[in-house]
Amino acid sequence: MNTYYVFDFHGAELWALAEGALFWPSQNLLCVSDLHLGKSDRIARRSGQMLPPFEITDTLSRLAALIDTHAPKMVICLGDSFDDLDASTSLTQTNRQDLARMKAGRRWIWIEGNHDPGPVDIGGEHLAEFSVTGITFRHIAEPDKTAEISGHYHPKCGLSHGGKRPAFLVDNNRLILPAFGTYTGGLSGRDAAFSQVIAPDAIAILTGRKALPVPLAATK
Repeated sequence: MNTYYVFDFHGAELWALAEGALFWPSQNLLCVSDLHLGKSDRIARRSGQMLPPFEITDTLSRLAALIDTHAPKMVICLGDSFDDLDASTSLTQTNRQDLARMKAGRRWIWIEGNHDPGPVDIGGEHLAEFSVTGITFRHIAEPDKTAEISGHYHPKCGLSHGGKRPAFLVDNNRLILPAFGTYTGGLSGRDAAFSQVIAPDAIAILTGRKALPVPLAATK
């Protein structure tokens, strides 16, 4: 089973993991996007609608499993790590301990997103963007940039015989990661919102049981 898909991006060998994270072996770097921790709490605060409150634990446990597997020296959370600025209060003491364990002994970078533009008191570095060997990590793709890795859009793609799955979108200029959070929705990779940031000949790498690369134009 292809649990990851290897591809070249501006001279870097990257792995699109079936779990929806990105691994850069030569930099020992793991990247995830759009955790949206505390979304159930934010929905309850704003609408009164109650959702099962286990999304933080589930998201963090899946992230911890990837960290245990790949043992990265650096982790980049690519924005919208919290669903809003108040969502960090949804972290239990156990959640905070789990995060502390994951951060121990490695560099941890929180990229600012549109849902979490300010810092939260949980440690790590808080940056608007971050570059490694000429490749820039930021939350929202900028149409005039190249060698860019971003998130924000929560892309999902599917084939004619199945449902949509969270997907990486990659072309010659940029890579857009799927949302990693348990309660995140998604936007079709064929949506017009992508027309300014992803080329029509892009590849979609579907997540799930395996990482499956297909032409974006062949998805639904």
